[in-house]
Amino acid sequence: MEKVRYGIVGVGNMGSGHLENFQKGNIPNAIVTAIADINDKKLKTQTEKYPERIFTGFSSGAELIDKAEVDAVVIAAPHYQHPELSIQALKKGIHVICEKPAGVYTKQVKEMNEVAKNSKALFTMMFNQRTNCLYRKMRELILEGAIGSIKRINWLMTDWYRSQSYFDSGDWRATWDGEGGGVLFNQSPHQLDLLSWVTGMMPKHIHAFCHFGKWHEIEVEDDVTAYLEYDNGATGTFITSTADAPGTNRFEVLGTGGKLVCENEELTYYKNEVDEREFNKTYLGGFGQPKYEVIKIELDGKNPQHGGILRNFTNTILGKEELFVQGEEGLNSVILMNAMLLSTWLKKGIDIPFDDELYLTELNKRRKTSPKKETKDVILDTKGTY
Repeated sequence: MEKVRYGIVGVGNMGSGHLENFQKGNIPNAIVTAIADINDKKLKTQTEKYPERIFTGFSSGAELIDKAEVDAVVIAAPHYQHPELSIQALKKGIHVICEKPAGVYTKQVKEMNEVAKNSKALFTMMFNQRTNCLYRKMRELILEGAIGSIKRINWLMTDWYRSQSYFDSGDWRATWDGEGGGVLFNQSPHQLDLLSWVTGMMPKHIHAFCHFGKWHEIEVEDDVTAYLEYDNGATGTFITSTADAPGTNRFEVLGTGGKLVCENEELTYYKNEVDEREFNKTYLGGFGQPKYEVIKIELDGKNPQHGGILRNFTNTILGKEELFVQGEEGLNSVILMNAMLLSTWLKKGIDIPFDDELYLTELNKRRKTSPKKETKDVILDTKGTY
């Protein structure tokens, strides 16, 4: 195989961006041979945009996967369809890149992961934020023990401002039946993925407070504050919103050996002279605390985002690289978002793992009363939004 033949399922906001990446030649050794969308207007827009195209249009993702001559697919359809279409492709031996989130509820994601495990095809998630040098370096420092044992994790991520016009741009947006959730499912899956990937830890207990339609005319969550507990005794908070202006993006991980602060495109390392636990045991002066050094971490400056994931996946298929993101890891962020909603719905803290069927039951209650939105689908420019 000289070039990997791709099909793109869904050519709305994200899918059209992926298509542009391919068409501009940003993904060497790859070509798009098929695109699909249930919206005829979106399909027509993309086929007319590239008159020199060599791809065929299909009216659904299922049809593309069944009939198109492709080696791999990018699944960029609405959230509920991610596992369904990924499973169809994987069972046919077609390699899969799945957009975030991996799915809406844990039960369907676990089913997808099981199929992926037994498929000969490769499976990855479009976790493009993992390519950011800031988060790659944070993970590297934490895993090599630079801050000792983690004690506290805090992420204030409110730099996701969205006006009402954004939510009105699609009839599936910000609805229980169309999208399955709000800020947790659309804007924050990358941060929820990074919480576990960067730190190497998943919480054992979550108590969350999600506010539904607090700042917008929507039925799903647009403001979330969550408290996290971990097996090693560490605690954390995760706060996100689509209504803060100006917003904040500050990710802080504190350990016994110091802390890392990621903010304003910089990574700062506060390095303790003595491990805090050792200082606590041996210091006899009462009011003292460990001395520390403030270090601005040098980064490699690389942040290839979506193009980086697409290039890695292509080269992995061709046997030239190792896969950067294992698709099965998409489950972790879905666990977190489901636990946060379930905690709010039940008005109590939730232990992880939780009952997958209970979450699905609670979600389906809300899907049954989810009104159909009357709106015209609009393709928005996503450049600079991630």
